[in-house]
Amino acid sequence: MLIAFDSTQQALRAEMLLEYADIEIDICPTPKEITAGCALSIHFPEEDLQTVQEVIVNEKVEVRGIFQLRDGGGYELVEG
Repeated sequence: MLIAFDSTQQALRAEMLLEYADIEIDICPTPKEITAGCALSIHFPEEDLQTVQEVIVNEKVEVRGIFQLRDGGGYELVEG
């Protein structure tokens, strides 16, 4: 799963909060097919989706959306 952001500040804030919540994350470039204002995105395991959503809501992190990789390639919006 992937979180895209509108600002680098929010991406870095989310990175810190998710690491603090012990979620395994990877910072990566935002895929071209996702239009976002920030070049950074965060990959995380699908099984952590609920915890990630809770952190985003509770800490008021501004995100472009949460996306899931489709079987045939590309991303689809899950929440946003």
